[in-house]
Amino acid sequence: MEGASGSCPFAVPAGTRAAEQHPAGPRQAGSTEPSDEEPPGEGLDHHEVMGDGDQGVLEPEGPFSASPENASPVASTNSSTLPELIRSEREEETSRNAVLSENVTSSTGTGSVIEGTQTVMWSRAEFHETTQSEKLCLEVLPSKAAQQDYHMPDVIAVRVQMDSDSFHDVAVKIERPTFRKPFLGGFKNRVTGVEFHNAGSQTVPKKRPEKGTTLFCRETQTVFERNRYQQTTNPTSTQMTKRGLYVSNMSDKLITPGKYLTAEEYHKRRLEAVIVLQKYFRRWHARNVVQNLKEKKRLRLAWEAQEELQRKKEKEDKLRMEQERKLNPKTKEDFELLYHALELWRQEETERINRTLTGAERKAALCGLLEQETELIASIGRHKLNADQDNQQKAVLRFLDKCAQPKRWKACDGKITEMDTQYTLRARELLEIYRSVSMNDIPKDERRDVLLLLRGTVKVPPDPLKLYKNIHFCRSCENYLPASEFPIPANSRTIGRCHLCCKLDNEARRRESFLKYRLILESLRKSEADYQDDATIVFLVQQHLQYMIENIWGCQSALSACNDLYDLVMVRWDKQQEWSPWNTILLTKDEADAHLKLDNLQEAYEAPFIHGIKHKHIRAKKYFAQIPVMTSLFHRSDKQANAS
Repeated sequence: MEGASGSCPFAVPAGTRAAEQHPAGPRQAGSTEPSDEEPPGEGLDHHEVMGDGDQGVLEPEGPFSASPENASPVASTNSSTLPELIRSEREEETSRNAVLSENVTSSTGTGSVIEGTQTVMWSRAEFHETTQSEKLCLEVLPSKAAQQDYHMPDVIAVRVQMDSDSFHDVAVKIERPTFRKPFLGGFKNRVTGVEFHNAGSQTVPKKRPEKGTTLFCRETQTVFERNRYQQTTNPTSTQMTKRGLYVSNMSDKLITPGKYLTAEEYHKRRLEAVIVLQKYFRRWHARNVVQNLKEKKRLRLAWEAQEELQRKKEKEDKLRMEQERKLNPKTKEDFELLYHALELWRQEETERINRTLTGAERKAALCGLLEQETELIASIGRHKLNADQDNQQKAVLRFLDKCAQPKRWKACDGKITEMDTQYTLRARELLEIYRSVSMNDIPKDERRDVLLLLRGTVKVPPDPLKLYKNIHFCRSCENYLPASEFPIPANSRTIGRCHLCCKLDNEARRRESFLKYRLILESLRKSEADYQDDATIVFLVQQHLQYMIENIWGCQSALSACNDLYDLVMVRWDKQQEWSPWNTILLTKDEADAHLKLDNLQEAYEAPFIHGIKHKHIRAKKYFAQIPVMTSLFHRSDKQANAS
């Protein structure tokens, strides 16, 4: 049981020392106050409270009186007579019972009350039996021998009085010491001759907590010193020439003192040396900087040369492709380029004739020019008829093939799902009939069957009025055509000429090419789609883009005045707002890339340039205000400008 001895001294027989101390047992007693500074001693370590009302247990018979110094004397004297031993044994039994009762009630042990009919580990009968055997041993053996032969049991039972009429039985477990109890000093009673030794605590010492810091012992922090003699092993002596002795001086060296150097001169020399080092270092550093600048300049010039070659190559490819399209026109854009080139040639020849010739010669040259133009137009017309036939057949096949394709969509797992509808199946059937009708090398019987199948497949609807739905009259060619054959500008309120009439008028009079403007519009729509901010105005602008480029921006870049339409693009003036005719700028491709990287337009451009751009925006806004569909977009653009 812990704290059985505490910091109080205990008594041992006279003549014993620290080397002859015995394990604590029922013969020792101590106070209930443990000592925190002394190492653990022997005796009771902890107890378990056990209850059994049927068996008798060790009960204290009387109080134990401790000394003022909290000392608990053990009844052990130097007398060895039998009556004294018996009386001393009874006193020890009484003292032992009292000590056990006090120790149980203290906080130096741990225990638990066992209720019911559990068996105690040490009953009264066992205790009396042990006591009787000890008495017999005491009667036969001396006092010192009896103490040496006595062994404390592992568990003892103690009855503790809780109230006036309630008791609890406590089983106290004895913890054996793991080391020999040291001698901690004490004192001796001169009257009785009893020695009192200071008892140590039986509590297991606590381990020091880990601080997370590596500690070193004193030896590792001590500087080791070592003495070493500097005296030479062999003594030497000097000898000089004197009377009766000649010493040769052929091997002697003449040492003359140098110029005395003051502190100022020394520091001046050091400063000069430092300046020299700095000069060489700065030269080395400047050389490295220059080399790096030269390398960067070389790389920059190489990149610019490569970019220039790339631009020239792209331009040459575009010119070569344009020339090839003029020589072998196949599409509508190709014939527009061809007619545009014809018009440019006619204007150049007319200007040359008017500049060089006069009178009848001028008229004759103009007539010859007209005949050449007529022949060229007829040649272009023949090529156009052949290209239209091929394009018509390809367009029909492309249309039917596209209609016959099944519906496709991509699932969340990435797989493509295809589905055929009644319309795709019908389009596939029509595609097969068209291919059969288009075949020429087939027998007459099969040809007849194909035509009968075609007549049974394509029927006129029962109500002819359904054919006249969304049909409009063209005042130029005087034909009734569907609405898809008419160009309807955004600012128009009536139906004008059809696409074919507009095309013929352009070929006969203006002969303009819209390919370059169409490329600029496609590039603009692609760049706006990359912003993913639901831009809509750019998809409403069609023919009006040509008016903006020609009349507002003058077909040239706002920065470099480059007039090559193949190299010009339109981008946002303020990239935080949606593109619109009043929020745009016409630049080259390189200028556009640099413009979109700017964060603050007011700091990047000068005030006169910004004022000129704003003026062009006002002109574009005034022009597009005539279009009804654009008026609803003015307010949204104004809100975006105010928010930014």
